[in-house]
Amino acid sequence: MTNHDNPHHLTHTLVLGAGELGMAMLRHLAPHQKAAGHPLAVLVTPGSLTTPTPRQVEDHAALRALDVQFVPFDLVERSHEDLVALLRQFDTVINCTGFVAGPGTQLRLTRAVLDAGVRRHIPWQFGVDYDIVGKGSGQPVFDEQFDVRGMLRGQDRTEWIIVSTGMFTSFLFEKAAGIVDLDAGVVRGLGTWATQVTVTTPDDIGRCTAAILFDEPRIANQVVYLASDTVSYGQLADIVESVTGRGVERILLTGAALQADLAAQPADPMARYRIAFARGDGMAWRQSTTYNAQRGIPTTNIRAWLENRVK
Repeated sequence: MTNHDNPHHLTHTLVLGAGELGMAMLRHLAPHQKAAGHPLAVLVTPGSLTTPTPRQVEDHAALRALDVQFVPFDLVERSHEDLVALLRQFDTVINCTGFVAGPGTQLRLTRAVLDAGVRRHIPWQFGVDYDIVGKGSGQPVFDEQFDVRGMLRGQDRTEWIIVSTGMFTSFLFEKAAGIVDLDAGVVRGLGTWATQVTVTTPDDIGRCTAAILFDEPRIANQVVYLASDTVSYGQLADIVESVTGRGVERILLTGAALQADLAAQPADPMARYRIAFARGDGMAWRQSTTYNAQRGIPTTNIRAWLENRVK
């Protein structure tokens, strides 16, 4: 008898990672799992349990209150075989690790999920539409994400759901990203002012993904689109002006300017991201096509997100 024949394991769910997205995912999944009488676990680094940061102490207390079980495991140090043995214990695996463990992480985790025969998998694809972007975008991370999709589609043992979210809303406002600098009162348009970008907050991703997992009829082997908001860079500048109550300096970074930036700083990952987000194609989709819009799930648009930050 395999563990998948054991009804106790049928909906034993593991979330990989308890960062910003992992925490949001666990918060929204926990009530669903509890109502169904199903266990929920989170994979964390051993160090986060033995020598936690103040933030981790707070997060772990919140997770314990939700009856989330902790699974300490070092993804960097432990072998593929160890990882497969661990994942075999779970029916559903949701990957919220991001790229912190470096290039190749997502292919490695996907291979382990498939080798373990996990029944349902939501990979770390909480980003742009890699099918449209394809390979050779100049962003190695995007190439890897495209390959993860090929790996999932090339098998039929493990059901998968890809959740496309665009960039995290907060990324627009990170100084390092070079799009909005609130302190300096600058908004940079990428490509053209009409180029659009889709963004979703981690909280909205968690809420919608929990709904997707428990949806009837069952969603399987497809790409589901989410969007807290889809705006052009021109509209983004208008929103920043409206919410902050002051004018912004608008700087357009054309494709040529972005390529020149990358040539000057070839090792800067943000320079590559800016080129990617200037393309529009695969970076944005209409709200009306999204799961959240079609199901009437409320989301936090850019204006509301920003109003909460600049009160």
